[in-house]
Amino acid sequence: MSRIGKKPVAVPEGVTATVEGQTVKAKGPKGELAFVVNDEVLVKMEDGSIKVDPRDQSKEARSKWGMSRTMILNILDGVKTGFEKKLEINGVGYRAAMQGKNLQLSLGFSHEVVYQTPEGIQIQVPKPTEIVVSGIDKQRVGQVAAEIREYRPPEPYKGKGVKYAAEKIVRKEGKKK
Repeated sequence: MSRIGKKPVAVPEGVTATVEGQTVKAKGPKGELAFVVNDEVLVKMEDGSIKVDPRDQSKEARSKWGMSRTMILNILDGVKTGFEKKLEINGVGYRAAMQGKNLQLSLGFSHEVVYQTPEGIQIQVPKPTEIVVSGIDKQRVGQVAAEIREYRPPEPYKGKGVKYAAEKIVRKEGKKK
């Protein structure tokens, strides 16, 4: 039994959710999202909440049960409040700036790295060493943050590079004579 899958997903105030077949649609103040639930899982509306159950007791159905409930919860949270990831830049001369809709990064290369902001994602640079990626789709926010971090991941000796705000860098000791 999935401990996560058993719990019904309560629809928050200010959000309208509809279940049409295997598609769950949510509309809220931030926008609207939809998620198509796998055929191995049953989804239905009950008393202002969404209930998710496996079709049978097969391993495949049970493995998709909890994930489907979490995806539905994420779209409801996304249209209500949205998601954000914070990135920090460490290193001498490393900085970020917005250039129109594009993010311009100086990361120690011979050229500037220009990252084009995808549709539905907002990128802000409150400080030259801080980047905030926000949007309503949790997966896309995380993917954009990961793509920006990938340009210069933090290195273990001095900690230089782009890292998540909550990330801890395991430091290594340098050479000894």
